[in-house]
Amino acid sequence: MSQLHDRHCTPCEGGSPTMDMVDIQSFMKSLAPDWEVVDEGRAIERMFRFPDFHRTMAFVNAAAWVAHREDHHPELQVGYDRCLVRFTTHTIGGLSENDFICAARVDRLLDN
Repeated sequence: MSQLHDRHCTPCEGGSPTMDMVDIQSFMKSLAPDWEVVDEGRAIERMFRFPDFHRTMAFVNAAAWVAHREDHHPELQVGYDRCLVRFTTHTIGGLSENDFICAARVDRLLDN
């Protein structure tokens, strides 16, 4: 399997199955350790922290660009020095491979 951050999202159809916990745990290993499975396995989220508002907003704009390019959009909660990023696939009511692809791409925004 190629690196998640090198892959691209594919459209999900309503009625497609959500990922089971075995697959979720396998995909979680490809993400930064700060990601958490939440909402009884229907979403993943990670809190990103920054030293100031400017850097927070730069990250938010970069994450928005990733979401736009992949046509898979997270929920973002933004504060002065933090941004909570939450992925779920609304059309299927749970997690899909797309959520992990986008999470891996967001992780790469902070790679040095």
